[in-house]
Amino acid sequence: MAANKEKIEERAIVVGVSLKSGNFSEMKESLVELEDLAFAAGADVLANITQTLNQFQAATLIGKGKVQELKELCTEQDVTLVIVDHTLSGIQSRNLEKELGLRVLDRSQLILDIFAQRAQTYEGKLQVELAQMLDQLPRMVGAWLGSLSRQGGGIGTRGPGETALEIDRRIVQKRIKVIKKKLENVSKHRAQHRNKRKKHQVPSFSMIGYTNSGKSSLLNRMTGSQLLAKDQLFATLDPATRKLHLENHGPVVITDTVGFIRNLPTHLIEAFKATLEESADADVLLHVVDLSNPQLNKQIEIVDKLIEQFEWNDKPIIYVFNKLDKSNLENQFSVKQKNRAFTSAITGEGIDKLKNLMAATLKNLNTEVVLYFSKDQEHKIYDLARITTIDKTEKSASGTTCFTRLSEAQIPSWSEYLLK
Repeated sequence: MAANKEKIEERAIVVGVSLKSGNFSEMKESLVELEDLAFAAGADVLANITQTLNQFQAATLIGKGKVQELKELCTEQDVTLVIVDHTLSGIQSRNLEKELGLRVLDRSQLILDIFAQRAQTYEGKLQVELAQMLDQLPRMVGAWLGSLSRQGGGIGTRGPGETALEIDRRIVQKRIKVIKKKLENVSKHRAQHRNKRKKHQVPSFSMIGYTNSGKSSLLNRMTGSQLLAKDQLFATLDPATRKLHLENHGPVVITDTVGFIRNLPTHLIEAFKATLEESADADVLLHVVDLSNPQLNKQIEIVDKLIEQFEWNDKPIIYVFNKLDKSNLENQFSVKQKNRAFTSAITGEGIDKLKNLMAATLKNLNTEVVLYFSKDQEHKIYDLARITTIDKTEKSASGTTCFTRLSEAQIPSWSEYLLK
């Protein structure tokens, strides 16, 4: 990965902190990821320090001794920015900045800054601004201007701008309402497109996964499109939908979406609802995994938990283990997921197998159907209830209409009763 020359170069130190009752190795893994995030934002990470505590300090999160050690290190290294791998309150940010004489960001603010850099479209910029507003609101405690007014340029200063960082809570809340209203219109527009596809019975797939797992590259390889695909965290913010023809099935659409990461800020999830709806409404999820990453199992676990949190776990999921060209055999043998495909977006290996798996998965999808049973055939409703859930029934003098779902494989057996 190469830092963008247009970015302001920052000299940063990253700080990892956890409780002694916590998982130290997990803190170290998260800190390594924070360094990658800092690099993606345009910072040169000069050093990292860690601390484990019995309890977090209310004033500065880390202990007084560690604050002094950090201050000395910052002076020695001519540091311009400190990034803490934990959520800081407005008071903690203010106190640390006062003690260190430097700007201090937490993990959420750093991720939001990267999103602010990557946002290109009207929708993307709105979503980032909303996420930043939602992030700032709870920090507006005590010395609001001292802790959040960022004069000049640098990481953490992008987005709404200086004026937005200086206005009071009431104005911020008003702006949040305005942005949400605009995003509602975006959401309606996206829903119209999805409904149009459904009307024409075009199945949809959504690519989800950890950031930098190669989703965009994979979509380009499968569909022949030329989406931006970079070896960097959060290269894709705005969802992009492309058509694909599957043999033995027909046309489908695939949507590339924003990547996930551990400790994803909740306000970011709130702001990107319109984007997440693309996955929520998809028929099948393609969970793309970087097979070459040493932390692949942890990344799968993080994404699977988000799938559960978003209530998408009732959807069929195909695990796509990408970057086969970079991975070792040990990683391949560690894979436990059954509904899976191994691919390389670079060489094209495994792409045909993935397409076949996608077509096979669609055949098992349930379709909304309406069945009618005349009086002398109503005993068949019992058989129907044994293989699927009947959502609603409507009785009439001549018989019963059932609203249910059937897979493509089941429909032929019930075709004589099919109304819709």
